[in-house]
Amino acid sequence: MKNAKLILDGQEFDLSVVVGSEEEVGVDVSSLRKQSGAITYDPGYGNTGSCSSAITFIDGEKGILRYRGYPIEQIAASSRFAEVCFLLVYGHLPNRDEYEGFRRQLNLHTLLHEDMKKFFEGYSMTGHPMAILSSMVTAMGTYYRDTPADEDINLNIIRLLAKLSTIAAFSYKESIGQPFVYPRNDLSYTENFLHMMFAVPTEPYEVPRVLDDALNLLLILHADHEQNCSTSTVRMVGSSEANLFASIAAGISALSGPLHGGANQKVIEMLKMIRQDGGNYRKYVDMAKDKESGFRLMGFGHRVYKNYDPRAKLLKTVSDEVLGQLGVEDRLLEIARNLEEIALEDEYFVERKLYPNVDFYSGILYRAMGIPTNMFTVMFALGRLPGWIAHWKEMREDPKARIQRPRQIYTGETERDLVPIDLR
Repeated sequence: MKNAKLILDGQEFDLSVVVGSEEEVGVDVSSLRKQSGAITYDPGYGNTGSCSSAITFIDGEKGILRYRGYPIEQIAASSRFAEVCFLLVYGHLPNRDEYEGFRRQLNLHTLLHEDMKKFFEGYSMTGHPMAILSSMVTAMGTYYRDTPADEDINLNIIRLLAKLSTIAAFSYKESIGQPFVYPRNDLSYTENFLHMMFAVPTEPYEVPRVLDDALNLLLILHADHEQNCSTSTVRMVGSSEANLFASIAAGISALSGPLHGGANQKVIEMLKMIRQDGGNYRKYVDMAKDKESGFRLMGFGHRVYKNYDPRAKLLKTVSDEVLGQLGVEDRLLEIARNLEEIALEDEYFVERKLYPNVDFYSGILYRAMGIPTNMFTVMFALGRLPGWIAHWKEMREDPKARIQRPRQIYTGETERDLVPIDLR
């Protein structure tokens, strides 16, 4: 057993050390306040482990990402999104019977309660789809039984996985004034979503294979990413024993921010800004190098990865194939290509390891696929859903789990006397 010592005001305090299965080392400070009266101070929790988890492993220095031990490169090459959902939530890859049964359950639960369709009529057409997604998930909690029984929880997991794509597609259709396209049980998860998005009742529509494969990969690559902002939010809310729907709705809200799930939307907005300024991308590269400019290139670098984001590597290859097959001609994509080339070769970016990240390529791909910009973060949420559920479920089943309650360092006024104001 390893130990650590902390010296504070000349006193020594013994702290135990936790070692993970990949030799990650953490100093257990759970007894620090009781021993010394002090707490740790770590703004943004960048050096704090809030839990132990068996779901996802990341080594940012080496560019490693694994789901349940499986390298992301292997999963991306041979798996369907429904398989990855099963893997993350239930801890193992399904055999054929398990997979077919799971897929069948997902297909059977894609329909929304007809009353829920009325909710869409109350939203503003200018409302962001993420706000609609979050509120609709909260509303689902009023339709389905919430008990601690495992069979109810598993059924609600299926319902949420199946219905979120329907809610997402319906919110898009409502925003453009088109009638809803109902889900089809004969299509795969990704085909079904694309069909609900792009089909119209008056015309036949067949989902192009290239779009289906691209979406499958995008959802898989976003399925989980350890203790990020939204996943930590799901765990935080779930630690109060809030139900699955409330916890996931909170995660969707956390993901909506531009520094998290909204980053791929910001990439496209940046490219539009460069286009409107005459397309002089080199000007913006120079601005990004100048600390005084206050400008940063969106979609480059990552807080966790100090190497090439393995998800971005996979998307770079696929984006070349998809754009080639679709024959898309888009000035924004041309600007993106030029920025990518500079970032991969320019000494400034290479030295600082500011490689194009997953948000850069996912934004480009979604645009090429015809997904509107305000739906990008919704697509992220669809992919991240199984990871959120897996973390909520893992925490709920952990006998050591407790309600999360961070501490703080108070910096306000010290005690002072109140002088009453005569309000008569």
